[in-house]
Parts: sequence; C-alpha cells; structure tokens
Amino acid sequence: MSLRALIADDEPLARERLRFLLSDANDVEVAGECRNGREVIVALKENRFDVLFLDIEMPGIDGFEVIEELGAVHMPATVFVTAHHDYAVRAFKVQALDYLTKPVEPERLEETLVRVRERIASQTAMLTQEQLKALLTGRTEFPRRLLVHNGAKDSFVNTDDIEWIEAADYYACLHVGSRSFLLRESIKQLARTLDPQKFVRIHRSVIVNVDQVSEIFREGVNEGSVVLKNGQRLRMSKAGWQSLAALSRR
Repeated sequence: MSLRALIADDEPLARERLRFLLSDANDVEVAGECRNGREVIVALKENRFDVLFLDIEMPGIDGFEVIEELGAVHMPATVFVTAHHDYAVRAFKVQALDYLTKPVEPERLEETLVRVRERIASQTAMLTQEQLKALLTGRTEFPRRLLVHNGAKDSFVNTDDIEWIEAADYYACLHVGSRSFLLRESIKQLARTLDPQKFVRIHRSVIVNVDQVSEIFREGVNEGSVVLKNGQRLRMSKAGWQSLAALSRR
C-alpha cells in the first residue's frame, strides 16, 4: 500500500529537499504540497493523506493553528518539520507522531517512516484479526474492541463504550464519553463491520449505539434526530429512522 504524503512548508527549498528524500521510499507518494497553513486546511478537507509533514512557522496560519482549527482527531499522522527545537513539547501535546529538525537527515526520516507504517498497520490489525476469525469459524463475529491511535500511543477502545461515530472524510471519529478517537476506517466500512443489532447508521455521516439513544424525534417527512443519554443531539435521515424502526421490531 502506498502512503499518501502531504508536505507543508513556506520555503520552496525545504519542500524540494523533503520531496527528494521521500523519493527513496518506494511506498511513499508525495500527493500534495502546501505553502501555508490555509492551504493545508483546504487540502486535508478535500483529500485523504496518510502522513503530513508540517512546518510550524508559516505565514498567516502556523502549524499549531492548523491542528487547532481542524482538531487533532481529524489529522493524519502528523510530523512536524522545523528549524526550531523549542516547540517539541508542544508538538507532542497536540498528538504529533514525530518531530524533525531541519535540515532533515535521511536516516532520521527513515525512522519516522517506520513509525508511520507501524501506526497504520496497528490500526488495521485488530479488524483484520476479527475478519479472519469469522472466516475460520464460519460465524459472523463482530469486534468487541478497536485499536486506535491515542496521542503518542495506540489504545484499545471497547465497542460497547462507543456512544456514536462521526464520519471524518476517509476516517471515522469514535465518541467515547468526553474523549474522541480517530480510526483509519471509513464510516461505510465500520457500518459493515460493527454489530448491526447494536450500531445503526442513522445518517450518511453518523452511526449511533442504540443502547445510548434516549429519545427519537421525527421532524418532517425526511428528517429527524436522536438524543443520546449524554444529551448529544444527532441528525437522522428518513433511511436512518427506518433502520431504527426495523431494529425495534426484531
């Protein structure tokens, strides 16, 4: 699988050097380049990237402001690339995967790419194991936990604890209490993977844990909403209402 990389730096020579170094990695494709923070935000909203090499000091919106505007859970694996050493602690507080100082050395970049590959592999390993187990047993078994990135480490999230799931482009945001986790799976893939007796897709961008639903509202012919036990109100389409209704009749 090819890793889609986005390079963001206001210095053309810095972008060129990083692009050159990445060309030695057969599984990395530089799929985009940005000159400032605003361009990064647009690129991440419009396209899927596996890793972002992000400069900090850029005109207009800096690297930290990019993460603040989009939200850390909506970011791909983020590697800060900067000429300054004094941002390292702050970088890891916003869940950066790594921190490279300029000029980037080939050996240090390869270490970073190893970490990127390991993270992506670990995020999909749990799902793959569950699918293989189902094939071998001949039974449909649904995952009881998902492996997700959580800051500087990877964590297991029990599916029973998930209150609702939100589409985030090519990713899915798992809402668990006051915390959110970004999973490298589309909401369509999760809808096929999770137990349909427990998780219902009530909108094209929302899956809900039915055990967390306290109220259902019809708001016209084609629209509605559900209210969770925590007070969160979520949009519901006509098809979503029909799915909930069908589940209640089983």
